[in-house]
Amino acid sequence: MPVTISDVARAAGVSKGAVSYALNGQAGVSEDTRRRILSTAAALGWTPSLRARSLSSSKAYALGLVVARNPRLLGTDPFFPSFIAGIETTLADSGYSLVLTVATQTGSEEASYRRLAHEGRVDGVILSDMRTDDSRIALLLELGLAAVTLNRPDTPSPFPAVCMDDTEGISQAVQHLVDLGHTRIAHVGGTQHYIHGLSRRNAWANTLKLNGLETDLFIEADFGATEGVAATADLLARDNAPTAIVYANDIMATAGQAYAQQQGLRIPADLSVTGYDNTEYAQYLNPALTSIGSDPLLWGSSAAQVLLNQLDGTHDGADVVLPAPRLITRGSTAAPHNRSSSGSK
Repeated sequence: MPVTISDVARAAGVSKGAVSYALNGQAGVSEDTRRRILSTAAALGWTPSLRARSLSSSKAYALGLVVARNPRLLGTDPFFPSFIAGIETTLADSGYSLVLTVATQTGSEEASYRRLAHEGRVDGVILSDMRTDDSRIALLLELGLAAVTLNRPDTPSPFPAVCMDDTEGISQAVQHLVDLGHTRIAHVGGTQHYIHGLSRRNAWANTLKLNGLETDLFIEADFGATEGVAATADLLARDNAPTAIVYANDIMATAGQAYAQQQGLRIPADLSVTGYDNTEYAQYLNPALTSIGSDPLLWGSSAAQVLLNQLDGTHDGADVVLPAPRLITRGSTAAPHNRSSSGSK
């Protein structure tokens, strides 16, 4: 049976009230008595009850993460499992837990935040997938919830951000392809109301412009494999079909590469492909996928720590900037060849 404060009180020869004062660092007992109680508690192996702490302090001892994505995409995208694992590594020794909510219906995301706040289930939340003109900032201020954002939003926000610049890696990927000799470089980007979807598109376009190249080969997709295939099929059917495609994540890149191979194109002789996230399987594809090496585990652990520090009053309010993802070149990119020689198009 767990050791209770009654057990500690009995062993130390004091009242339960005295034990409560000592264990919570409150006045009401002498220093000698406090030391005796703490020593007795340690000897008995007493640990605080999270439920009791929550009831006595009006804190939930939990952080929230509301994910507004299709559950099908969450099941196939390795980013979120790794990101959540990062959160859990930080929470493991903190006494806090993670409350994860997947909001799939129109209006359910706002309702999820309101429910978490009104039911007192979380003390703060981690905001992922920042949007343009993100309405969640005002909502959380209204609800009085602490928060940390993944990258800084494009609207005023009082919350600290944990930032990982995703533009540098995309720029490196495009420049890598330009240096190989590609002039028709497409981008299959993520949802454009996500700031990271828009920033990756802008990085692609800006790098092309710096090299005097056109920016007309862009298709918006949902970060999933199905739309990645559809976007690839659209691009390859065009008269000015690309010789290289920069994808906004590895899922779409993998699906697009497989589709191109099914159409008889050689990777990378006929089509070069780059992904984003450098998921573990990227190195095992045939050919291995050139990708941009983000670190969702670090992002998750850092975001959780910033939020915990904010809750206990030790965070200085400054944003935390993590190392920018870098391009990792593998076998899926090479100088362009004459596609007609493959007999595929």
